[in-house]
Amino acid sequence: MRNYQGPQMSRRNMLAAMGLAAASVPLLSACGVGGNPPAPNGASEVTGGFDWRKAEGQTINILQTPHPYQLSYQPLLKEFTELTGITVNVDLVPEADYFTKLNTELAGGSGKHDAFMLGAYFIWQYGPPGWVEDLNPWLQNTSATSAEYDFEDIFEGLRTSTRWDFTLGNPLGTGGQWAIPWGFENNVVAYNKRIFDELGITRLPDNFDDFIQLAVDLTDRSENRYGLSTRGSKSWATIHPGFMTQYVRQGAVDYTWNGRELVAEMDSDAAVEFTEKWIDLQHRAGPTSWTTYDYPNATGDLGDGKAMMVFDADSATYPKNKPGASAEAGNIAWYAGPAGPDGNYKTNLWTWSWAMSANSRNKLPAWLFIQWATGKDSMNKAVEGGTYADPVRQSVFDTTFKRVAADQYGYLEAFETVIGESKIQFTPQKKFFDTTQNWAVALQDIYGGDDARSRLTSLAKTNTSKVNL
Repeated sequence: MRNYQGPQMSRRNMLAAMGLAAASVPLLSACGVGGNPPAPNGASEVTGGFDWRKAEGQTINILQTPHPYQLSYQPLLKEFTELTGITVNVDLVPEADYFTKLNTELAGGSGKHDAFMLGAYFIWQYGPPGWVEDLNPWLQNTSATSAEYDFEDIFEGLRTSTRWDFTLGNPLGTGGQWAIPWGFENNVVAYNKRIFDELGITRLPDNFDDFIQLAVDLTDRSENRYGLSTRGSKSWATIHPGFMTQYVRQGAVDYTWNGRELVAEMDSDAAVEFTEKWIDLQHRAGPTSWTTYDYPNATGDLGDGKAMMVFDADSATYPKNKPGASAEAGNIAWYAGPAGPDGNYKTNLWTWSWAMSANSRNKLPAWLFIQWATGKDSMNKAVEGGTYADPVRQSVFDTTFKRVAADQYGYLEAFETVIGESKIQFTPQKKFFDTTQNWAVALQDIYGGDDARSRLTSLAKTNTSKVNL
């Protein structure tokens, strides 16, 4: 086993069913059948000095799905009520059903839930019909937002990833602030340090070709051991973690704007070269049932000692290193993964955020809740619990999280390596789930033997047509 030249090495995501379920429900107008027009943005109605108890005695309903972030905050809810006098009713919906329920409710315009957990890509679906509140007026109103809130303390890549003007061809970071980041995931490489130490691997590869060779060298099918686990199922969720991260590091993009329309670039020379290497990597060093793999399979194989590396959400592997959480607990380490040819560490992220229903009739208490949940004090306390990884705030990362995660080998270094280039790397567009699932299907076809360039040319033609409808 050779060493690989590179720098010295000093959760979690949704199941495919979530995105597919959401994508399967048609985009309806908020004023459509059974719906109600959105209530006016309520920020301008809040006047006077800021006071946490301005909505004392009111009640809000929030919608969540079980998640380490949700579990970390659950015991803190009583503190919010003590601070504000606001009662919080929580409805929990299992992951696989969450976005189907949320989509149906928002389309109907009932405003039943005042605030809800939202993934950033879903803004591109729920925002254009007017289902979610623009939170920027709330942030700008000093009567509604505490002077201590410090929105700029949230990492820039997260703030821009939850902001868009819904104009095709315009980048993220423009338009309304449709959600406030709450927790997120960098897509980096986790690996089995116990095995690496046994094999004498002290340096990890910092370019993609050496990374591929390492994964192949680590693969021993006779020992039920393979080099790299990634997602491969027929879902949009296959594209967004490790694949998209290394895709953009290698210089490829998903779409370009030609002044009139978006043009899919999955068949560019850079995209074809990377895709060929990625699929070859799955054959030579991936799980034998790669086309069925979602994140629980990929991260589970790392925890079980079958996969030597996984390229996925750092906070999905973080819990597996806790005592008793997996067979390899205590043996997992992290690094940023291979840099691009120009040395970049562009990284695609996922963020769970808090959004407000445009049809809420309790907007001030809902905003106070979102402000509290994404604020410094509550986030520091949530991180102290030990299962909340990747706080969205620089100050919380620099203090509490650095201390709590200090014994997680390479985790903090990997985070700090990529955070400056970590953001949603996709071009925002309203057909995201459909076109990205098409992309995953194309990868499976190439894995099955289709010529990469021909299949990607077909994909690009189809996706160009869809995104410009």
